[in-house]
Amino acid sequence: MTELNAAAVAKMIDHTILKTDATPADIAALADEAAAIGTYSICISPNMIASVPDLKERLGEVKLATVCGFPSGKHTAAMKAAEARESVAHGADEVDMVIDTGLLKAGNVEALTAEIAAVKAEVPAPHLLKVIIESATLTDDEIVAACKASEAAGADYVKTSTGFHAAGGASVHAVELMAQTVGGRLGVKASGGIRDWAGAAAMIEAGATRLGVSATKAILDGSPQA
Repeated sequence: MTELNAAAVAKMIDHTILKTDATPADIAALADEAAAIGTYSICISPNMIASVPDLKERLGEVKLATVCGFPSGKHTAAMKAAEARESVAHGADEVDMVIDTGLLKAGNVEALTAEIAAVKAEVPAPHLLKVIIESATLTDDEIVAACKASEAAGADYVKTSTGFHAAGGASVHAVELMAQTVGGRLGVKASGGIRDWAGAAAMIEAGATRLGVSATKAILDGSPQA
């Protein structure tokens, strides 16, 4: 397990702004803060990628992640794939896609796998695809099915949540179940509602290999080894 100190945890963080009223100035500040802190990446909305002309220069070694099908997942597979393709063309290193959880609820795992595969085709290696399953809305069996579909479709990570759903965000139980299901073959990203050091540490101990957070500085400042 990763040593729980501020520098190591920072390298697991996707420093995130996905709020609907984000401005180019917000994104520039996010990039500058991520570079100064040493996070793994920033995660921003797709239409904000080109909003800061020198974004990649500001980021330096920090990766650029974005989302597609966000936040509802109720888009066609073709629309999600097109969104991912455009984001990669504009410089995204990683794409976090939201699945249509209704496919799981209907038992249509084949269609779910197909939509993930369609997006993955537009996010080729070394780019990474993370699959947001909105775990707080799912039963344990559905979480397992979503993880298996993600793996079968060639995804690189499974991710708990958008952070936008009323049902809630990441939970220790969901992360543990996801980690057990993918068995280290895929990464596990915990996202949604992680606001302090204790919450971040609990997710890592449960098996998360990446964290999606907005309160990055507050979390890292809470480290006993900061």
